[in-house]
Amino acid sequence: MAHEHKLAIFRGTVKFKSNIQKIWGVLIFLTIITAIEVALGIYKPGWAMSPLMSPFEGGFMATLGNIFLSPIIYMKFLNLIFIVLTLVKAYYITWDFMHMRDETGALRKMVVWTAVFLICYLIFILLQEGGYIQGVYENGFVKTDF
Repeated sequence: MAHEHKLAIFRGTVKFKSNIQKIWGVLIFLTIITAIEVALGIYKPGWAMSPLMSPFEGGFMATLGNIFLSPIIYMKFLNLIFIVLTLVKAYYITWDFMHMRDETGALRKMVVWTAVFLICYLIFILLQEGGYIQGVYENGFVKTDF
């Protein structure tokens, strides 16, 4: 019993005739994204080296930024580009090369939710350990001026 794979990428806008063509198409797409990341990492354009918003910019928007969006708004735009491009690459590697597109909905949800919970747990651990290390530095157990 043959199992037919879906031969389209980008939500069906690009269609291929065979699995081999699809693999090459996704590989070329991932190569282009990687080349963009490498070029941005080498040249570091000036327009991408500043945050989207300063913490001291005015009024209501700064307050909302401080409360909800501070990890994103005050990040350098180049870092945000790297994060988005890495997520796109991870999505296409999992979706096409690992054939997650052809699996049942329950298995896809199980894989995705496991990764989401693991990432949340790792972020929690990093924040906890970061707080501990900050406390060690503040209490004078370690010299802060190396």
